[in-house]
Amino acid sequence: MRIGILILFLIAGLAGGPAASAADDAGTTQGTRTAPPDATKEPVPPPSVTVIGARDAHGILGREVRSAANEGMGRIVDAIVDREGNVRAAVIDFGGFLGVGSRKIVVEWSALRFGGVSNKRDSITLELTKAQVSAAPEYKEDAPVIVLGAAGRLQPWDFDK
Repeated sequence: MRIGILILFLIAGLAGGPAASAADDAGTTQGTRTAPPDATKEPVPPPSVTVIGARDAHGILGREVRSAANEGMGRIVDAIVDREGNVRAAVIDFGGFLGVGSRKIVVEWSALRFGGVSNKRDSITLELTKAQVSAAPEYKEDAPVIVLGAAGRLQPWDFDK
């Protein structure tokens, strides 16, 4: 398949050699004029720009997560979003030592606290105990996501939309 595509590119390149390129630059190809650019198209407006101060926002992937009792819970390795793009949960690589024996679990986004995060060394606080997280089922891609939430706050996702 790749060889066939490569051959097509080579043939197209030979057919459109220097003479064809010069004709294209002049606006004609073998005696015919190319159409002028569509004058009815409006220029694309520039994107909006928002500046967030370095103290006001931080990346979370790889960030350490600790319980309110300062127990090590693991590191955030992914975020789960719904169909509208709203962040619903975080995937935490929990347990183990240096990645051996660890497993991924999913916790409700609102169970995380970011208040004390001012630099990369600061951890995120999780409103769950180590025992609660230990009992959580493991997250596996392409399987139903079971989200461990703070008591009484988790809302079910509506997948029928």
